Amino acid sequence: MRSIWTGAIGFGLVNIPVKLYSAVHGSELDLDMLDKKDGSNIRFKRVNENTGKEVAWENIVKGYKLDDRYIVLTDEDFEKASPEQTKTITIQEFVRESEIDGMYYETPYYLEPEKSGVRAYILLRDALDKTGMVGFGSFVMRNKEGLCLIKPMEDVLVLNRIRWAQEIRPTDEIKVPGAAPKPAEMKMAIELIKQLSGPFDISKYRDTYSDQLMKLIKAKAHGKVSKPALRVVHKAKSTDLLSQLKASLGGKRRAS
Repeated sequence: MRSIWTGAIGFGLVNIPVKLYSAVHGSELDLDMLDKKDGSNIRFKRVNENTGKEVAWENIVKGYKLDDRYIVLTDEDFEKASPEQTKTITIQEFVRESEIDGMYYETPYYLEPEKSGVRAYILLRDALDKTGMVGFGSFVMRNKEGLCLIKPMEDVLVLNRIRWAQEIRPTDEIKVPGAAPKPAEMKMAIELIKQLSGPFDISKYRDTYSDQLMKLIKAKAHGKVSKPALRVVHKAKSTDLLSQLKASLGGKRRAS
């Protein structure tokens, strides 16, 4: 793997030189758009909507539409607005991970210590593990400041990028009518939750779509025609909520 950022973790007066690596990669296949007629690759052009002519990269600027007109921004404008270019992931406080709602999580990265920071890296990792706390702070990458949390995972420190509070849309526009569940329904719902509860293991779940699509691609490459997948729609035998819960509870109890 190639590191995408180098800098240091800073907490108190401790400074830990580290490298940052992406912890994830997409499971989807990289598909190209082709012309249906002859299979040629489709390419996109940057076209002036008034003249219809292609515009060279050097003639393209960025702008923000304000009151029905565009305000053009220069490189100097972006420079003025950019955060201070530090190379430090500053831990500002230590919190319980459970205090941070999953809505705020964005992108995970692995942190690897430089040789001079190994002892401090291990100290921070083990201290977080023993206290059950995570480090919460901020850093700047690609001219953009972001919030982050740092936590241990096995032998590695993981940095999770965290969304800003103003990036989360309010729930005001989501309409949920008020209707209290019946006591019998609530009792059965809780029992069903208990039946389906157990230790979480993400490895049991796999994105099979890309695997199936690749099999189909290889089959087509050899001139084979695959049969369409049989889609089964499971319909409830009753529209009554209590009856549905009773039927669900009749299933096999999940091993814990």
